[in-house]
Amino acid sequence: MANENSSEGAVQPSLNILAQYIKDLSFENPSAPRSLQARDKAPAINISVNVNANPLSDSDFDVVLSLNAEAKDGDKALFAVELVYGGVFRITGFPQEHVLPLLFIECPRLLFPFARQIVSDATRNGGFPPLMIDPIDFAQMFSQRMAEEQARAKVQTN
Repeated sequence: MANENSSEGAVQPSLNILAQYIKDLSFENPSAPRSLQARDKAPAINISVNVNANPLSDSDFDVVLSLNAEAKDGDKALFAVELVYGGVFRITGFPQEHVLPLLFIECPRLLFPFARQIVSDATRNGGFPPLMIDPIDFAQMFSQRMAEEQARAKVQTN
């Protein structure tokens, strides 16, 4: 017996991870072994994050999370780690206006714990304490990106 509330042919909304992968991973320790010596104060750490998404088909998307972290003691680089971590996602049954937020908020939110662990392991294996990147507010990043694109579009039309 069919569910009377469901419409014929309606697709239940779903977000599935088809694959996850490291696209690029680099760890540099340019001053080793001097960079591994004990120091009086913690190094300055700068972290940048970026998210990109590309369609592979009507329902499949490649979402790439880029994390870059650099530690410095004064003007000397202690280490630099760069990770490009991707996932292939299948998005079906969602209204079109929900696809961009899914790609730029939910997909990177699902990828982040794995990318964070890779960065942590790389810094630990490089001789430093593991770098545990704080959780990232991908919704705020998306809002900021959309505001910047709207401002750019407004400038171009004037």
